[in-house]
Amino acid sequence: LDLCTGSGCIAIAAALAFPAAQVEAADISSEALAVARINVEAHGLDARVTLIQSDLFSELQGRRYDLILTNPPYVEARDMASLPTEYRHEPELALASGPSGLDAIIRILAVAADHLNPHGLLIAEVGNSCLPLQQRFPQVRFVWLTAASGDESVFLLGREELTRHAARFRAAADSLADPSR
Repeated sequence: LDLCTGSGCIAIAAALAFPAAQVEAADISSEALAVARINVEAHGLDARVTLIQSDLFSELQGRRYDLILTNPPYVEARDMASLPTEYRHEPELALASGPSGLDAIIRILAVAADHLNPHGLLIAEVGNSCLPLQQRFPQVRFVWLTAASGDESVFLLGREELTRHAARFRAAADSLADPSR
């Protein structure tokens, strides 16, 4: 699963890297999915990459995956105005993720284990939100992967670690909906 697929580039890369895999790619934006469809078809992968309109996991109930890849929105609200010009061409929905930049990833962490097969993995890019994420969940053993740029803005969590901290992640997600918690 490529969650928050945007243009579909991660889903396409996954389908090319794993030729036997069926890949699902989900995004809340119909406009993003239209672009993803063009890109998937241009790579001849329309038989192996399925596009789904979904607000994170909302339309994926009952589905389980070996691997969930995601590059969700992770820009803090206060940083949106100071983004470089080239980022302003992107829809705000694709970038902004609440006051701390963690809203989307917290919502993903809260239910990802429910969508992973045993021994399944979640790999997520969180950009400059890696330190706030670690500070928010110091008990979680994030495995930080070194990106091509040399930074560690991508983490890996297995289903077991996600399940171990499920109550903590769900409480954090609930507090997003009800800030008084």
